[in-house]
Amino acid sequence: MTGSILFDPLLSWPLIWGLAGAVLALLALQVWRGLPGWWLRGLAGLALLVALANPALQSEEREPLSDIVLLVIDESASQRISDRPGQTEEAIAEIRREVAGLGMELREARVADAADNQGTLAMAALSELLAEEPRARIAGAILVTDGRIHDLDLAPDLPAPLHALITGEATDWDRRLIIRNAPSFAILDEEFVMTLRVEDEGAVPGDLPDRAELRISIDGDAPRSFMVPIGRDMELPLVLPHAGMNVIQFELPEAPGELTDRNNAAVVQINGVRDRLRVLLVSGQPHPGQRTWRNLLKSDPAVDLVHFTILRPPDRNDGVPVTELSLIAFPTRELFLETIDEFDLVIFDRYQRRGILPMVYLDNVRQYVERGGALLMATGPEFASAASLYRTPLAEIMPGRPTAQVMEQPYLPTVSALGERHPVTRGLADEHTALPDSDAPWGRWLRQIELIEDGGQTVMTGAGERPLLMLDRVGEGRVALLASDHAWLWDRGYEGGGPQLELLRRLAHWMMGEPELEEEALRADADGQVIFVTRQTLGDTVGTVTVTYPDGSEHELPLEETAPGRFTGEVTGPETGLYRLREGEEEAVIALGPAAPREFEETLANGAAVAPLTGVMRGGVLRLEAGVPDVRIVSEGRNAAGRGWIGLTPRGAYLTTDVTVTPLIAGWLFLLIAAGLMLAAWLREGRR
Repeated sequence: MTGSILFDPLLSWPLIWGLAGAVLALLALQVWRGLPGWWLRGLAGLALLVALANPALQSEEREPLSDIVLLVIDESASQRISDRPGQTEEAIAEIRREVAGLGMELREARVADAADNQGTLAMAALSELLAEEPRARIAGAILVTDGRIHDLDLAPDLPAPLHALITGEATDWDRRLIIRNAPSFAILDEEFVMTLRVEDEGAVPGDLPDRAELRISIDGDAPRSFMVPIGRDMELPLVLPHAGMNVIQFELPEAPGELTDRNNAAVVQINGVRDRLRVLLVSGQPHPGQRTWRNLLKSDPAVDLVHFTILRPPDRNDGVPVTELSLIAFPTRELFLETIDEFDLVIFDRYQRRGILPMVYLDNVRQYVERGGALLMATGPEFASAASLYRTPLAEIMPGRPTAQVMEQPYLPTVSALGERHPVTRGLADEHTALPDSDAPWGRWLRQIELIEDGGQTVMTGAGERPLLMLDRVGEGRVALLASDHAWLWDRGYEGGGPQLELLRRLAHWMMGEPELEEEALRADADGQVIFVTRQTLGDTVGTVTVTYPDGSEHELPLEETAPGRFTGEVTGPETGLYRLREGEEEAVIALGPAAPREFEETLANGAAVAPLTGVMRGGVLRLEAGVPDVRIVSEGRNAAGRGWIGLTPRGAYLTTDVTVTPLIAGWLFLLIAAGLMLAAWLREGRR
């Protein structure tokens, strides 16, 4: 039980202080006049003021509360290497025993690796523990960690000492691979530079060589080895082998005695893009859709277009002097012999033999395609005539041959069964809104050249289900044949128009090797630890995908057809690292998370980063290598840590169970005392 005096004034305090001032003034006047009873009148005034203040005795029944100690246990990945788990468990057991022996309660929180590679968030866990307990009962906090905490800036304001018990050994050393810079994308066929560094840290043995082996592999292929210096930045020139995502893996073999090899690897994913695709467009006879291709290609800022229209062939004799012509001579030799390999795509738009391009030039175009180039034939009636380009060396790479028949009739372009699975034409109807009162997905065309299939793939048909759009691969290159010159009707909105822009865009990008438009492909995308697998195929079925985990184990993933020619599935990766996927002849690789997580960027145990936090309340940083420290009681404001010990501050918290308030003296008694003093003062002054 404890007691204290409190006041419950009958008047407001400003009024009481005002009365006190008046009493003092009257006393001063009496002293000045020399009245002998002034001190009795002063005591009477004091008694009245005390009566107005109404003093009382407050008694409390208190129940003492035990102090609380907060314990945060680091169980992140870096705490699971070497002998750190054993050190941690030994320290926890000893702390529990000593805290219980001091009559205190222990609150524990265990911290694992945070999501999204955020590392160890020990301060967040400490803040949560502190928020759940009364601050007046907190006698101290203890961290059992390797010192690699990644949210130190969020440390809470503790009312008691904070101590850090550091795991690990002073003799530990580690080697790690650091990627200084890595671009998210790079230009195909152009060299770019990555900066790497191999770093040794800690108690490094003196007999280690000053160079280390670095293994580099792309897309899971066999690695190539290089000897690189240690402790110095190294510039590595690279050229991406293909468009789309390139997965580059760097790895250092484990050195004898190093702490861990988890930070000896790095995976970089770089998207390979083409720089300024070059397209050669050669237009023959002018027609209403001549500008269709030009407008499409000029609208793409990534395309450099070279466009020639043959307006005046050499056999034209109109008597106009050459010096008066404002036409540009067609640089046939430069384009078709010297620089054709610089183009990614060649388009012949309604072009026919007119004595401008010799057969040797057209044969060079054929060889260009076989070497990896792309050729698109947008044909009209001339393709069915005697001047057709089919009657040139280009016939060897054409997927269809003309029959000399030109059909002038309305027909509806239709995506074939194969075209429903091909990326160029799949879902084409979804790209256009048909007329409300029409059953057709788009408008009709009015002309078609009859073709007979010689190979390739017919993805669209026209009148009488005859081939309208044919695609084929020749050697290393690609060829497309469009058997109509009326695609522009869709662009002009005839009968509601159609997805002309999307069709021609896909067609052009497929010919230039856009990875997303490959007919046979296996792709993988990641969201966190979930891998989304997509298998694109022209077949009706696919097999299961074999997923090889970073540790070498395999998992069979069945796929489900979600769209024509598109099979998908998903699998959750159990760990970060490089995953390999294989289905038939198609392969893909993908990296989940960093190869070296944030927990392994720095693995040597070190309490330097935590020391400023512990010093605020005179706590300490001690290494468990020297043994688990004793736990002692220290007074508030004293040093709370020393050699081999840490201190906790008792808080003396209590719970008030009962409060009793008793007036010291009854009010009437104060009035009686004041009256008696006033009477005594009057009598004293009366005798004078």
